[in-house]
Amino acid sequence: MNQVDILAIGAHPDDIELGSGGTLIRMIEQGKSVGLLDLTMGELGSNGSGPLRLEEAEEARKRMGADWRHNLRLRDGFFEVDEVSICAVARIIRIARPQIILANAPTDRHPDHGKGAELVDRACFISGLIRVELNDDAGRPLERWRPKIVLNYIQDMHIPPHIVVDITEYHQKKLDMVSAYSSQFYMNKEQVHTPISDRDFWIFLEARAREMGRIAGTSLGEGFVSRTVPCIGNLMDLIR
Repeated sequence: MNQVDILAIGAHPDDIELGSGGTLIRMIEQGKSVGLLDLTMGELGSNGSGPLRLEEAEEARKRMGADWRHNLRLRDGFFEVDEVSICAVARIIRIARPQIILANAPTDRHPDHGKGAELVDRACFISGLIRVELNDDAGRPLERWRPKIVLNYIQDMHIPPHIVVDITEYHQKKLDMVSAYSSQFYMNKEQVHTPISDRDFWIFLEARAREMGRIAGTSLGEGFVSRTVPCIGNLMDLIR
């Protein structure tokens, strides 16, 4: 697990890809390094299983081109924002030392998403405290670290974005990557019907991308919100 420019965190395998996959592919193709952290295996999902979703997540990582992927194996549906979970995430932040963190939506249909966002926010603060001691796998103390900004990707529920990333050229690659989670997104006789298990969900993905793109003046986009105000040094950075 090496240092990366961007650390993307999701409560379940596939959260990262669905919410920010196009953005991450774009950043990787621009030469940025990316690490992925899943909080749970998504073992309570109606389809698939924890071990299967781990396999699918690794295939999705390869399709994305991210440097690495790690799963904390917190309890799907039941993890708490407590000292143990906060320190577990803070430890990964100190190891990865990202400039930017992408995290779950602050509120959403699945309660784990909002809870994941809160967990990441707390962990970023704790990771930056000098008096909190956390160690690497060899027992060596990790230096404190706090990212420059945390961006929350928008998931099932609509949230007006603060920032939109143009993914017009990367949307199809995103869909190819998401399709690695075949236990979740392709309806067949063995699957339990869920809000994401049939073809209508793929229509929703494109509609959401077009919605975000339209308000930003492009064809397809991914939206993000932030609890802190982004700061730039050059107004021209706002021009595509």
